Amino acid sequence: MNSILTMGVDIGSSASKCIILQNGENIVSKAVVPVGAGTSGPGRAMGEALAACGKSSGDITFVCATGYGRNSVKEADKEMSELSCHARGAVRLFSGVRTLIDIGGQDVKAMHLSEQGMLENFVMNDKCAAGTGRFLDVMSRVLEVKLSEMASLGKRATEYVKISSTCTVFAESEVISHLASGVSIPDIIDGIHHSIASKTAGLVKRVGVTPLVAMTGGVATDSEVVRILSEELNTPIQVSPLSVLCGALGAALYAYDSCSKKS
Repeated sequence: MNSILTMGVDIGSSASKCIILQNGENIVSKAVVPVGAGTSGPGRAMGEALAACGKSSGDITFVCATGYGRNSVKEADKEMSELSCHARGAVRLFSGVRTLIDIGGQDVKAMHLSEQGMLENFVMNDKCAAGTGRFLDVMSRVLEVKLSEMASLGKRATEYVKISSTCTVFAESEVISHLASGVSIPDIIDGIHHSIASKTAGLVKRVGVTPLVAMTGGVATDSEVVRILSEELNTPIQVSPLSVLCGALGAALYAYDSCSKKS
């Protein structure tokens, strides 16, 4: 059997992700670039993924694009919604997943999947950046803390500090006020994590919490958000080293389906 390489490209609002699959099974290359739609990110992600496996665009049989900026990927042979691609990728990453939580740069999605892994219902919060990756990014800048350090610092909290504002702008002012009052950074970060988890839990409960529960998107890399959300929902939440690339994985799988139908 000839080797078939397919590419999935997930262009979000804050990051561009790319995965190259061989015969719909093996991940031969992947890339994440921390800039999204409207930037050089998509091209860079695709270029890095190709370079990492020593391939050129001519070696790719089919390209499927998804995400906020999927319409901008001129190399794409097909476009799919991020809901469909995240569901498809999650079924591959998490066997038996029924409830999927995706916290991206500008929105939060809660999805309910059937026993066969088909998307049955979903709710989204895309009206405001509160509770999203953008919210976490803004808060890390205010606190002058790297995003990668937020989880470890949050674990050191000794007193719960509530961040009550539901708007990112007002929450930023609230955090600045806490800093001026001498509240420790770990305590503030813990409050930020609880704020994100609480908003997300409300969405997830609207679609229903059916184990196995999994989480994708950039915020899945923050172990404290995952832990607190797990407590809010009273169920374990599975994450994967590939959670950030879940949408790209699903797109690459759909690309392979398209190849199979053609053949």
